[in-house]
Amino acid sequence: MNKQFYINEIQTLFDDVQRAKIFEDQKMMTDAVPLFPVSEINAEYEKKKGHEGFKLKDFVTENFDFPGANVSVRKEDHLPVVQHIEKLWDELTRTAYEEKGTLLKLPKPYIVPGGRFNEFFYWDSYFIMLGLQASGRIEMMENIVENCSYLIQNVGFVPNASRTHFLSRSQPPYFSLMLDLVFETTHDEKIYTRYHDTLEKEYAFWMSGEERLDNTSSLKRVAKTKNGDLLNRYYDADNTPRPESYLIDIEDSENTGEEFYRNIRSACESGWDFSSRWFADGEHIQTIETLNIAEVDLNSLLWHLEKTLAKSSALLNLAEKENYFTQRAAVRRQMIDTYFWDEKTEFYKDYHLKKHTTTPSEHIAALYPLFLGLADQKQAESVAKNIAEKFLYQGGLVTTTKNTGQQWDLPNAWAPYQWLGFKAMKNYGFDELAEEIKNNWCNNVERVYSNTGKLMEKYNALDTETIAGGGEYPNQDGFGWTNGVYLKLKQN
Repeated sequence: MNKQFYINEIQTLFDDVQRAKIFEDQKMMTDAVPLFPVSEINAEYEKKKGHEGFKLKDFVTENFDFPGANVSVRKEDHLPVVQHIEKLWDELTRTAYEEKGTLLKLPKPYIVPGGRFNEFFYWDSYFIMLGLQASGRIEMMENIVENCSYLIQNVGFVPNASRTHFLSRSQPPYFSLMLDLVFETTHDEKIYTRYHDTLEKEYAFWMSGEERLDNTSSLKRVAKTKNGDLLNRYYDADNTPRPESYLIDIEDSENTGEEFYRNIRSACESGWDFSSRWFADGEHIQTIETLNIAEVDLNSLLWHLEKTLAKSSALLNLAEKENYFTQRAAVRRQMIDTYFWDEKTEFYKDYHLKKHTTTPSEHIAALYPLFLGLADQKQAESVAKNIAEKFLYQGGLVTTTKNTGQQWDLPNAWAPYQWLGFKAMKNYGFDELAEEIKNNWCNNVERVYSNTGKLMEKYNALDTETIAGGGEYPNQDGFGWTNGVYLKLKQN
């Protein structure tokens, strides 16, 4: 059965399974591998369902395999945390040399986040690479880059994760930063020329449709402001419930607008699923309006992609392309200042494309212009002050200043932003604050590890006696980006 399998091929059965909640986790059915041709399974289902004695769960387990359903991360007793992580790299390594159910084929081994995940995730992999670099696992770093390149070349972009139901969206574009990380490790500039074509293809994906825009219009991932300036936004090509959170989306969609599902999915492209950052009223998921927002993190990352393309073009002696991408990066740098810097709060924020002003949400993605060196010293000072006063707690940096019960809101501290915070502060000479960010979060990780023997997906920054919560599934142990950021911070 080694062919690409799409959930919509079993839509009726899938819908019935998810609505019946026969599995505790809605992801189970999306990861299922058909044991027989899908047409036969569908015909059999139509014939048998509704008959006396028919049991839906039995039918599903007889017709599908569930690889990885019971994968757990082995707990090594009393190992120091660094040794535990070194062992975990092998525990979290997977291969997908052939299509299996919804799982996409990849040419190289990869690291999964942990727990319930068996697929390759895009932006997670960058933060995993930080730890692989600290561990000296250069080959696995190169494998991750190669897998991303394979996906960009074959799909046109790196999907959210390597499954067929993620082929409608990407995640924050970290590929160019991955190349920097490999270069930092190997000092071989060929990494940029080898993947120049891949960088161009990813850029084309994010900029697709720009030539068809009028002022104040949006198309896919591009938008033009009323002044005719070009910005980017997160977007998903589909406007249907997410298969992996099917019932949750259907239940949340009551009394919402016509693009509710696309707004939900577009927030998933950002990696922040979910946060008050996306909500018109700052409180309720029913008011989600991701499509109306151009994001400071995305535009900063695309500036880095443009700079990297200028670099790879120069190395290949492509003068025209070098000029083109240098110019684009210069314009975007100006746009980041114009649209995302909020004079009133002296903080970076997202930009509302319909209201022509920054959004009210205060969130940690404001770190990106400092992480990438786009802010001037005065801006950096104001951001650092805001971070210290509003975002830094005993257990690390929180993502927003609002507590809504969503997992990307207060009180949760996520690994990526501890690294971004540390590096952003170091870049501008705020060494003391950088150390505080590092120590607060690393101590939290160590405390939870000594209590549970596990590394978590996210942490509670306020109450360091408890484990973080919120989100659509239980807190996962593993955990790829936590392992990566912890090792990298400990090395600095």
